[in-house]
Amino acid sequence: MNIVLCTNPDRDIGGETASRVAQTLGDAGMAPRVLTKFPEDADPAIYGADLIIVFGGDGTMLRAGRAAAGTGVPILGVNMGGKGFLAELELSDIERIPEIAAGAFEREERLLLEVELSRGGKTVFRDYAINDAVISGVAKVVDLTIFGDGRQISRFAGDGIVIATPTGSTAYSLAAGGPVVEPGARNIIVTPVCAHILEARSYVLMPGRRVSVEVGEMKRNPAYLSVDGREPADVFPGDKLAVWESSRTVCFAQVTGKNFYKRVAEKL
Repeated sequence: MNIVLCTNPDRDIGGETASRVAQTLGDAGMAPRVLTKFPEDADPAIYGADLIIVFGGDGTMLRAGRAAAGTGVPILGVNMGGKGFLAELELSDIERIPEIAAGAFEREERLLLEVELSRGGKTVFRDYAINDAVISGVAKVVDLTIFGDGRQISRFAGDGIVIATPTGSTAYSLAAGGPVVEPGARNIIVTPVCAHILEARSYVLMPGRRVSVEVGEMKRNPAYLSVDGREPADVFPGDKLAVWESSRTVCFAQVTGKNFYKRVAEKL
């Protein structure tokens, strides 16, 4: 097995945990590669790997997911952060890693979202999301109209909106009142943030829907679009956001015998 170990130096001080796991895997007859620099998008370091093991929190897992998106290489997370919804293992489970690395895991392909912001008919921002795309105002409300395949879903003024994948349903969308969705599903979750009308609710859309958001009037400062918590882009009145299922996926390693529902109950 070609195993790549990626660690967050802010969580795994001095790479101590990754080094210990590398030694254990070596003792088991494997030759893992420890990355001293975390891979960026489409980094060649991960091509040809059978498994990427990530040490860190959800942010670290998202970085690994972006690096491995579309490659088919599965990612296994060891939580060294807070809630760690994306991680399959806790630090207390690391003695299981040799067994898992030898093949005691299942592959789960997960939905990615394409995200495109246009202004005056021209694309000004494009990215893809593992967790979510979020439009938010700064100390003010934003007027938003939401569509699914061109049909209006909702219109409201509020703090913003979260458009999430099932993987991201346990992140900001959940905090904003959205549902927990099994991560292997193909739905898109649309969740208003602090809407100023009682009728605004979270929607779980059927697979294949194209979500669009039209931005209405705002006072003073612009709103912002953030994808997976990365550097935000300015959003102005009249801008249009489009979100749809990507042709690419990201692959997560699911440990045999682990229960998603139990993990959610424990972390919540």
